Amino acid sequence: MINIIQNNFDVPMLYLTEYFQDPTLHKEQLSQPFSCMIKTIAKRDLHVAVEMALYKQEIEKKLQEKHQQLTAVINSMGYAVVVTDTNGCVQIMNPIAEQLTGWKQNEAIGKDLTEVFSLIDNQTKEPIDNLAKQAIKADAILSLPENCTLIAKDGRKIAIGDSVAPIRDDDGKITGAILVCQDITKRKQKEAQLLRNAFYDGLTALPNRILFTDRLRQTIERSKRHNDYDFAVLFLDLDGFKAINDRFGHQMGDNLLVAIAQRLELCLRSGDTVARFGGDEFAILLEEIKDVSDATNIAKRIHESLALPLNLNGHDIICTGSIGIALSGSKHNEPESLLRDADIAMYHAKQQGKAGYGIFDETMNP
Repeated sequence: MINIIQNNFDVPMLYLTEYFQDPTLHKEQLSQPFSCMIKTIAKRDLHVAVEMALYKQEIEKKLQEKHQQLTAVINSMGYAVVVTDTNGCVQIMNPIAEQLTGWKQNEAIGKDLTEVFSLIDNQTKEPIDNLAKQAIKADAILSLPENCTLIAKDGRKIAIGDSVAPIRDDDGKITGAILVCQDITKRKQKEAQLLRNAFYDGLTALPNRILFTDRLRQTIERSKRHNDYDFAVLFLDLDGFKAINDRFGHQMGDNLLVAIAQRLELCLRSGDTVARFGGDEFAILLEEIKDVSDATNIAKRIHESLALPLNLNGHDIICTGSIGIALSGSKHNEPESLLRDADIAMYHAKQQGKAGYGIFDETMNP
């Protein structure tokens, strides 16, 4: 009968008995000490006990309503939400957090946050410590590390971001932490694409003028710190590219530029840089060379490569190039001066009959 009432009726129960030997009543006395009374209880005490039982039921209802309201709010959020206790162990997870991590709430409750929400730093590849504990210790809202990846239960790797914050009760006491996050994989991909568009040529995938100039500036600064550090800049302009473009069309011209870019990369060492400056112009940075022969040998290698026919859409095409070489020196403090000298040397080489190279010297200045 007791079980039927407890399971089917939303009313508080008081136990009035002659003794407390009954195992069921003894259990209730331990969990609810004011609900069990001996029949000899005074009328006034019985009245107080009934009032306490009703008040307790009202408080429990309000707590349950607040919990249901909080759960509804958390579940309706468009973010993954994980709530922990002060020890950094999971207490609540909303459905999005379950989808993101692969853990069900009933599996995760009581587990350390790092087990359910396993994060690694993309740069160091090291696990990230319990974020809930970090926020509680700092007593502050913390942003998730910029380059962190969530390792889901099934091994999926997901880029995530947002924040974790301590939770306080009405008295200001910290009672746990709440982690709010979202899958930012698409955002990261867009950022990477924007970055690529800013620094790489869209056609050949080579570095563009901006990235090349930045690398050249770094190389100049490095040479200032090391007196024996020499380098060279090569500027290449294709010979007769316009005629090929006009004859076969722009699509063929684009295919030719892509093929030449690949050949140029094969002519260089791993630490060197080749960039497309636009149109049919390319720039090459040769770092840490011994002398001018290193630069001229690369120029000769490029000429040998370009002399080999390229088969594009059934046509064998040969497109040579004129190369200007500018060597590092004390007068070159800015990338623009080296590029200008290499460009001047290239035009001198083109005037000498194309498919050749020239080394800049002061006599070439206009």
